[in-house]
Amino acid sequence: MYAIVEISGQQFKVAKDQKIFVHRLEEKEGSMVTFDKVLFLQDGNITKVGTPILDDASVSAKIINHLKGDKVIVFKKKRRKGYKVKNGHRQQLSEIQISGISTSSSNKANKTEDKAKSKRKVDSTVKSTKPSNEKGKKIKVSSSLSLAELKTLAKKKGIANISKMKKADLIKALN
Repeated sequence: MYAIVEISGQQFKVAKDQKIFVHRLEEKEGSMVTFDKVLFLQDGNITKVGTPILDDASVSAKIINHLKGDKVIVFKKKRRKGYKVKNGHRQQLSEIQISGISTSSSNKANKTEDKAKSKRKVDSTVKSTKPSNEKGKKIKVSSSLSLAELKTLAKKKGIANISKMKKADLIKALN
């Protein structure tokens, strides 16, 4: 199981018991932290991709210690101008160990998604299998349908030039 999580503005691919260095965190050494900005999660065959983040996933970690990174020397020079500047920098880092990746209420979320999908299917059903030319027979169309679903309904109804139509035009044509 691994996840891609955003920590201090950077994205990291993390797994359980992995140690990583991140930009310095405010918490003290030995404390537990939780990161809620999980962008991607894979557990065996199950893959979840956030849009942009997953609401029901989180990564917990323990701060091992705070330290400074290697020294980076920044040297600027312009030739024949007498301009030389030498600066150094050491980045403040925190070493953390990933203690777990959790998906809270994943079963509840899947059930609500299934209910929403089944409701959408009910909305997109056709009341009659006969063409809509007959009196009193109409297709129920809602704006919650995707463009692809609207195009398939328009093909069944026999509307021409549906590839050039926008979603609003398709809804008007179907109603």
